[in-house]
Amino acid sequence: MRVSVNAGHTADVDSLRSKKGGSAISFKKIRIAILLVILVMVGLDSWLTLVRSTSWERPLWVVVYPINGDGSVVADEYIQTLTTADFNDVEQFMVDEVQRYKLSVKDPVDVRIGPVIKELPPLPPEAGELWKTVLWSLRLRYWSMVKDEYDGPQPSIRIFVLYHNPEDTPRLQHSTGLQKGMVSVVHAYAAEKMEARNSVVIAHEMLHTLGASDKYDLSSGMPIYPDGYGDAEQEPLLPQKQAEIMGGKIVITATEAVMPKNLKQALIGTATAREIGWLALKPGK
Repeated sequence: MRVSVNAGHTADVDSLRSKKGGSAISFKKIRIAILLVILVMVGLDSWLTLVRSTSWERPLWVVVYPINGDGSVVADEYIQTLTTADFNDVEQFMVDEVQRYKLSVKDPVDVRIGPVIKELPPLPPEAGELWKTVLWSLRLRYWSMVKDEYDGPQPSIRIFVLYHNPEDTPRLQHSTGLQKGMVSVVHAYAAEKMEARNSVVIAHEMLHTLGASDKYDLSSGMPIYPDGYGDAEQEPLLPQKQAEIMGGKIVITATEAVMPKNLKQALIGTATAREIGWLALKPGK
């Protein structure tokens, strides 16, 4: 009798476990399905946003969000002094380059300053871990939307600038620009004398969000010939007078290159212009 009861009880337990296991599997499938739907929707929205942005039919609304990157008093005090005017050189750089290409676009970008963000963005993983990079990209895009409290038109491009005290941070972390989601994270110095160079990095990462690729060797940091040179047809070729913005540096010798001091020492090369859709536009009158 006792054996019979135990056997029945065991059968009931096994049945219950089976049902729970089936429920867990079903719930997992539902979660995966929901995640896939979300990824498809996010991907479609990103693609449509990029298509609209690189049609250049109207100015792109670019919002810069300052962040205290190292928690220092220096960075905090510097951020309090920032205004939209401090990013006018990024806007003017794009205007100058459109005019140099003789395009019909009048105002490529409208750069504004957004509210100060009190939280650091998700940190990127170490290089070489693809799935972690993909996950980080999704997290950053979600974070950028949740933290966006800009009181104005929805930004086409969000640029989160992490400011650091130059006395404590002699070398900045690598900045990032994502085409999917059109968001970038820039590491910059909290110093007025470094504003012009900060703008070079901001413009570089902004162009990444529009589809422009890096044009320098990742191991050496040297611009790649010819697309990474300011003027690949210059004679003599070296030293170069300007930097291609996605090449990042002015090539001085075959083994030496320096970062431009400001955006007047940089330009958008034809390869980059093609990537961001400029060469498909009608020339201006």
